[in-house]
Amino acid sequence: MRTDDFWAVIARATADRPGSPAVVAERAVDELTSRDPEEIAAWGRHLDKVMAASGTEDLWAAAYLINGGCSEEGFDSFRGWLIAHGRDVVARSVREPDSLAELPAVRAAAASGAVFEAGEVLSIAQSAYQQATGTDLPPSDVKVTRPDPAELWDFDDEDEMGKRLPRLSALFLEPPE
Repeated sequence: MRTDDFWAVIARATADRPGSPAVVAERAVDELTSRDPEEIAAWGRHLDKVMAASGTEDLWAAAYLINGGCSEEGFDSFRGWLIAHGRDVVARSVREPDSLAELPAVRAAAASGAVFEAGEVLSIAQSAYQQATGTDLPPSDVKVTRPDPAELWDFDDEDEMGKRLPRLSALFLEPPE
């Protein structure tokens, strides 16, 4: 599956700005269910590639800051939330995690305390394959990676956070004026 084809499924699922990533996941599952099982599996492998490419330390730090903490599973779910926002948001946030400060939902979360997770997005291929074939999705050969938690820089170090993620730090660490 080509990158454009993978993201086209997400783009169609987000076409009219659904209210939640759960709806995005549901729509993507509905679309993929009608496809050949190998195509569903290929979509799942591409999702694994997106997860591997987005498994960066500074993106994890951004998720930690935005969500008020972030476990390994929380980081995966946060990336599911990013994927539900489309290709441009994912690409920009992987390149420059601090750019997440520009998203209206993230800006609002600084005041509301909203947490961004969408584990259901990560199970789109599995759900579609199960519905289409009645069996489990075959294991992917793509290794989904994330940094080793023991080797992360100290996300509670506000000075370091301010250096690496200044715009997000201004939203989430500095007291409101």
